[in-house]
Amino acid sequence: MIKVSETARQKIVQLMSEDGFNASTDYTRVGVKSGGCSGLSYDLSFDKELQEDDKVFEDNGVKIIVDKKSFLYLVGTTLEYSGGLNGTGFVFNNPNANRTCGCGESFSL
Repeated sequence: MIKVSETARQKIVQLMSEDGFNASTDYTRVGVKSGGCSGLSYDLSFDKELQEDDKVFEDNGVKIIVDKKSFLYLVGTTLEYSGGLNGTGFVFNNPNANRTCGCGESFSL
């Protein structure tokens, strides 16, 4: 399960609308890919269709899809949004990460 904070939900709904997606019917795709200064990096995008190996969750009114491989790295993660002085963007609070980089966009296990 992946949780979505209220501030992240508000930003996702806004960005989906701006990009031509509908938050009530379309999905937020969350994933992990190789790269970044810590070895693995987070990937966030919007999608209208499910893939065969996707897991589907809904939290706080946001429909989330995660491919099976990424799910193993992301289970228990909370997606938040920060708009503070230290930078603006989505923040992944991942209890599985042993180490994260300074910008918070990559991690290792």
